[in-house]
Amino acid sequence: MDLGITGKKALITGGDSGIGWETARLLLAEGATVVISDKDQDALDEAAAALEAPDGALFAFAADITDTVDLAELHRKTSAAVGAIDILVQSAGITGAQGLFHEIDDEGWVKTIDVDLHGPVRLVREFLPDLRTGGWGRLILLASEDAVQPYDDELPYCAAKAGILALAKGLSRSYAREGLLVNAVSPAFIHTPMTDAMMQKRSAELGTSFDEAITSFLDEERPYMELKRRGEPAEVAAVIAFLCSTHASFVNGSNYRVDSGSVATI
Repeated sequence: MDLGITGKKALITGGDSGIGWETARLLLAEGATVVISDKDQDALDEAAAALEAPDGALFAFAADITDTVDLAELHRKTSAAVGAIDILVQSAGITGAQGLFHEIDDEGWVKTIDVDLHGPVRLVREFLPDLRTGGWGRLILLASEDAVQPYDDELPYCAAKAGILALAKGLSRSYAREGLLVNAVSPAFIHTPMTDAMMQKRSAELGTSFDEAITSFLDEERPYMELKRRGEPAEVAAVIAFLCSTHASFVNGSNYRVDSGSVATI
């Protein structure tokens, strides 16, 4: 399918792996010019090399989305490389503090919210002028199934992702008439470095193999994931790419679940 984004310029945070990397791959294949960003430049350079993009189609600039100085520098580098962006995909984030509510202190809450909610706020604020200038724009915020189906052992993450849904909906009301469409995508248990770390921890705690940890997690913690497997980053990226496209020209303020049925309600 031709997504109609040839020549569009996209910035993807969390672009060194997982969902962000796969989204970059798809947008590059559709003729977009892409900037990927994450905290570690070496990891970004490796990710960029693996994408094998044509000269001038891909750039990689490190930045921390919690640091306004970093974001201003990212904006400067991006503008110098590609000009004003048309597409922003915010995929960077962390699992954050885990444990039952009474086990998590202020520091755990503050760090998680700072990365997973305030980080996207800072990023959007920095690049919003770009997205408002061309009369056509796409902003995709990565939320999670946890935003609407919170789990008691990761409430800071759940609260932050619920905030992302509210942020996306609010932004969609503010700027749609200028041509900027804003939507959210909510994955569940995707095969990424984040869930690898979760399952390695579970495997060690239970004294089981990595694969057994995944199986028991699906059975005990995610019983409504009917496909009984982790999702693949490419399966999420396909939905993000659609929302970035001209085919999504009447989609605004929506939340697309890519979760194998994990959320138990309609």
